[in-house]
Amino acid sequence: MTRKIILSIVAVLCIQWAHAEKDSLQIQLKSYTPESQHPLLYQVIGQILNSYHYRKLSIDDKLGSTLLKNYLENLDPAKVYFLQSDIDRFESFKYSLDDEIMQGNLSKPFDIYNTYQTRLYERIQFTFALLNQEMDFTLQDSILIDKDLSTWCKTNKEYDALWVRKTKSEALQLKADGKDFKTYTDILRKRYYNLLKQLAKTKNEDVFSFIANSLSEIADPHTNYFSPRAAEDFATSMSLSLEGIGATLQTENEYTKIREVVKGGPADKSKLLFANDRISGVGQGKEGEIVSVLDWRIDDVVSLIRGKKGTIVRLEIIPHDALNNQKKIIEITRDKIVLEDQSAKSSIQERMVNGKKVKIGVVVLPTFYIDIAALQRGDANYKSTTRDVKKLIQELKKESVQGIIIDLRNNGGGSLQEAVELTGLFISKGPVVAVKDHFGLTKAEEDRDDNILWDGPLTVLVNRFSASASEIFAAALQDYDRALIVGEKTYGKGTVQQLTDLNNFVQIDGKKLGQLKLTIAKFYRISGGSTQFNGVVPDIEFPSLYSDEEFGEGASEFALPYDEIKPQLYSKQGHVKDNLAQVKLAHEQRMKTTAAYQFLLEDIQNIKESKDRKYYTLNEEKYKAEQAIGEQKKKNREAQKAKLKESKKEEGNLILDEAVDILVENLPISTK
Repeated sequence: MTRKIILSIVAVLCIQWAHAEKDSLQIQLKSYTPESQHPLLYQVIGQILNSYHYRKLSIDDKLGSTLLKNYLENLDPAKVYFLQSDIDRFESFKYSLDDEIMQGNLSKPFDIYNTYQTRLYERIQFTFALLNQEMDFTLQDSILIDKDLSTWCKTNKEYDALWVRKTKSEALQLKADGKDFKTYTDILRKRYYNLLKQLAKTKNEDVFSFIANSLSEIADPHTNYFSPRAAEDFATSMSLSLEGIGATLQTENEYTKIREVVKGGPADKSKLLFANDRISGVGQGKEGEIVSVLDWRIDDVVSLIRGKKGTIVRLEIIPHDALNNQKKIIEITRDKIVLEDQSAKSSIQERMVNGKKVKIGVVVLPTFYIDIAALQRGDANYKSTTRDVKKLIQELKKESVQGIIIDLRNNGGGSLQEAVELTGLFISKGPVVAVKDHFGLTKAEEDRDDNILWDGPLTVLVNRFSASASEIFAAALQDYDRALIVGEKTYGKGTVQQLTDLNNFVQIDGKKLGQLKLTIAKFYRISGGSTQFNGVVPDIEFPSLYSDEEFGEGASEFALPYDEIKPQLYSKQGHVKDNLAQVKLAHEQRMKTTAAYQFLLEDIQNIKESKDRKYYTLNEEKYKAEQAIGEQKKKNREAQKAKLKESKKEEGNLILDEAVDILVENLPISTK
């Protein structure tokens, strides 16, 4: 579609809305063009990725082709907006896009976005017309939900049929919840009207950000462009004083998905929101209207979820194990995510062995933190991971614990230096991690202190969301044979990022140019293998609810690969693997008779079956029958879960309880 045609489509849209104010709302869509700073900024970002990124991204025809594919995937992941004729036209761009990066020519990417906006506008109008008609839910029809099998529509007839099925699917979910025709069509009209309003709020900078990030993430998923506004939001989120729910978000198709729940935050404490849940709507307070956020930009979703401490936000979510995208509404009270909530904490687990009480100390560490500001102003009592854990271990030693567990589950990382120093509490001096920079130079970070605070039995707990500094700590203790690693395979983030102010590279009319978060180095275990991509595989491994393909480095096709360097000089300082085969056998035997473990396997199977579904039915009778089966299974499961509370191994503490049992079983004979 030519620019002339696009411009001719731009108009003022007036829609009378039954629940709106008396004056009809006017929504004006416009054609987007690069602002004066964008061409040079585009060049600078390309040059930085080519020269300073760890991968040193080659600006060539292959990149141009990949950029086009990634940009289209980001704009239309479900293949519901563009037509195949659009894609055919865009294909002619792919071998020139690389040259145009270095020329600062953004005309083609902006052209693609304008076409996307036009298609979206047209589809919303088509949906409004559909909602004026009764829908037939007695037909034996279904909608394809597997985006890997989806293709762009070749004809307008296919296009319209796809959107009829899409609208029917959304309507059926509401109808099955007991809503009548007027109610569910009103809800859907407002949903699409709000989407139209969001579309109209788009600025040229938003389009540029979309293009720049489609380019930067080809280098690796942790390299991102932050617009001036996004840079301010990022700085706020790094302060650990953000008022919100305590969750990190990402976009998946039209949804905003929970990537991770922050340990100790409101969402975590509520036990209502989990990784892989999808947010479809947000409401303010107990009575506020739920606003659909489908297809919204993630920063706009975040702005709705954020709010003052003590206020309530209601989220319409699709749980990660939901059947047929069945929604529910949860309520979370906002609070500040502060350093104190992320501090290390300890407890003691007790077991009776041969008539004797055995104590195991547990240290929960949500992040690797250090209060830099307090340190710089000379505060002798500044907080840090190592200082806090040291105090906790000294207290546990006074309680005569015979073993210690360091719980790093959901610990996404933090200070590298703290990871090195914390490792030093459990080993004599030696290398902890090697860092290889984008010039190919390798430097080992070492513990230089001979003192060992705890030389007794040690276990480290990890899960899929243990990342970065957590993986460095766990990998070092595993390589030194100093601790048994128990839990799920970790995230696999073994890269180092640096935040770069783009104004340091170029000045353009005194404008703020935003920032680039750039991957500049890679972590390697002392044994030579990278923690990147493969993560840390536990000695005693539990199956995970979260697959590598969805959570972890493996979720991105652009993740830096695993590789190896020459091992560091080190010697083992423990013997935890001497009887690992027997420990594994005893663990496997216990799990066969542990109800919580069987529930975990069932959950994994249910999630797999849900993910493997290719179609959702559009037949109301079948839909309700599936829902009834799902609800009955859920009730049966809850009844079985209730019985677990009477047993030692509750579902939520399965890994911790098993780690305690392993430690107790393998304590030196004299301590039993």
